[in-house]
Amino acid sequence: MRVIMTGGGTGGHIYPAIAIADKIKEKHPQAEILFVGTQRGLERTLVPQNGYPIRFITVSGFNRKRLLKNIKVFRDLRKGMREAKAILREFKPDVVIGTGGYVCGPIVRVADRMGIRTFIHEQNAYPGITNKLLEKHVEKVFLGFEDAKRHFKKQEKTVYTGNPVRRQFYEADKAELRKTLNIERDDFVLLSFGGSQGAAKINEIMMEIATTLSGIDHVQFYFITGKLHYDDILKAFQERRIELKENIHILPYLDKMDQALGACDLVISRSGALTVSEIIVSGKPSILIPSPNVTGNHQYYNAKVLSDKGGAILVEEKDLDAEKLIETLMKMINNRESISQMAKICSASAPESASEIIYQYLNLN
Repeated sequence: MRVIMTGGGTGGHIYPAIAIADKIKEKHPQAEILFVGTQRGLERTLVPQNGYPIRFITVSGFNRKRLLKNIKVFRDLRKGMREAKAILREFKPDVVIGTGGYVCGPIVRVADRMGIRTFIHEQNAYPGITNKLLEKHVEKVFLGFEDAKRHFKKQEKTVYTGNPVRRQFYEADKAELRKTLNIERDDFVLLSFGGSQGAAKINEIMMEIATTLSGIDHVQFYFITGKLHYDDILKAFQERRIELKENIHILPYLDKMDQALGACDLVISRSGALTVSEIIVSGKPSILIPSPNVTGNHQYYNAKVLSDKGGAILVEEKDLDAEKLIETLMKMINNRESISQMAKICSASAPESASEIIYQYLNLN
């Protein structure tokens, strides 16, 4: 059995593809799985790190602001289509699965023309342009959020599966993780992050929260700044002559997000599709601050799905205010019952293993 996974650019596209590949390997250990991406995306490093081979094609995203730049985009697309055809002819896959990002376009379209079975997975509540264009070329459109269905023309093709999340998030045990991380059982643990590179506006507000929470008994704050902002954050605290107590933990990045989510009580973060899915699977209440700088404002819709159910609090960046957020946070710290209720809503919102559902629809037996 041969499978091509294609998707790239960000971890939000790549990790679901890896989770699906892992599920196929679990069911069919002899399956040959090849990833196809671009040299510029995170897939270049993430895919090999997870044990899969990868090939690259030439393709770039459409430039909505500078239309003349798209001359090169169309040239890249033609080249990418030729490269995609060569890979497909050489590898001869039984199925092609796309998980988002413009790299999916050439591979899925050419595979469909060659009579190869094709599928796509859309992680966001508001679909990306690539997947909306590809729906006519695939058997099924797997959805990370049910709300995405109304944005596709061929709704009969859509299947709500949830977002494939790595098994570590399902297996996390809060009590055991706290022992591993040397966190007291009854401490209130707050985790904040803004993505791998961080988010400047969120970091600015988190500095105020760190200052407020510093020294409070039985409260631990893990402030993940992003590698890009880490040195500036430390420098800013020094310049303000703020000495933080030992309950404030400032880190540039976390490799094991499954452990951090599993051990915490509350999350403050952006609302990328994969982040929201990992939060849901981990059963964690959250304060979600969507990035205003993404196509289609899809992070807002991802957050709204969970906030409408009561599992999260949605705060748009334009409304972000340190004093109000601290007030909300302190109420939550002092009312564990509200936290517990939000956690139950999150857990109830988690679908069964998305990768298992997707695998069943692939009919690979």
